[in-house]
Amino acid sequence: MSEVEPVLRGRATAEMVAARAKVSRVAVSRAFNPHTSLKPEKRELILRIAEELNYSPDRAARALVSGRSHLIGVIVPDVCSHWESQEIDALTTALQDEGFATLLFKTRTDYSMDERLLTYMRGFNPDSVIAFVENVQPETLVRFLGNAVPIYMHYPHPGDPSPPDFPLYDRLNVLQRDGIEQAVALLQGYGAKKIAYLSGSDQSEGNLSREKMLRLIMSERGLEPPIVARGDFSYEMAYGSIIDLFRLHGGADAIFAANDVGAFGALDALRHELGLRVPEDVKVVGFDDIAQSHWKSYDLTTVKFDLDERIRALVRLILRRLNEPDAPALEEIINTRLVVRSTVG
Repeated sequence: MSEVEPVLRGRATAEMVAARAKVSRVAVSRAFNPHTSLKPEKRELILRIAEELNYSPDRAARALVSGRSHLIGVIVPDVCSHWESQEIDALTTALQDEGFATLLFKTRTDYSMDERLLTYMRGFNPDSVIAFVENVQPETLVRFLGNAVPIYMHYPHPGDPSPPDFPLYDRLNVLQRDGIEQAVALLQGYGAKKIAYLSGSDQSEGNLSREKMLRLIMSERGLEPPIVARGDFSYEMAYGSIIDLFRLHGGADAIFAANDVGAFGALDALRHELGLRVPEDVKVVGFDDIAQSHWKSYDLTTVKFDLDERIRALVRLILRRLNEPDAPALEEIINTRLVVRSTVG
């Protein structure tokens, strides 16, 4: 009978791995934690023997000892939209590199969340929860998280009061002014005076803050307030809304869209339904800089969130909070900038 055959009849243990590798039980545990120091050759030996024995650490048992589940909850309004899918993919990869697994929860269409799902989330005892929606309020979320401190996106605006520290939650502050101001300056420089804002969902704080910042900057630069073309971040609604804007409400010199997918709908409506040229007749700016924005069929000028920077900031917030569980509200800051392509010029 081979050494491996007995293992096949039951679960391999850390003690079996330690005996085969001629190391301590502690060394086996350290080999599975990328943040602990261990000689590379010893780590490689332990991991190879663990694979031969089909051993993996018992996460539940480790969680009981350490008080950490190595699970991160993520609450999103959508898993199929272009921005969310790219962000979830990048975030999951980064968390896995840090030894965390991801629990994904989706809100209702109005961005609210069934409290039964929050109860279900609590059963996993996540180390942290990132809320990409504002309708799941901190006051609600903290009741279901035990010691975990949630992370929220925040879009600071001049004159806004600082978010309260109680209930405690950490924040990723997204500064939108630089990117929007660069966009407005570029449009104005090309002679645009009548600018339309193609909005996102009314339930989104990011959308509302984006419109508020656009109005402020246009006012500061002596422009009339933007015309609002109602959207919901979708291609379909943007397409129809832009047709209505030009056929019923006199059109615009430029369109500033709340997201790139809305800008795609605007571009296709302008070119294929209304017979207008971009950028000669109408200039278009998006927001996000998703991967599809640089495709030649769109080649969209857009305000960019740096996705890698955003993900690194979120991971830092998680690690800082785990290292400082009793710290007051933690913050990270990311900025925006304009990426100029062929839809303005």
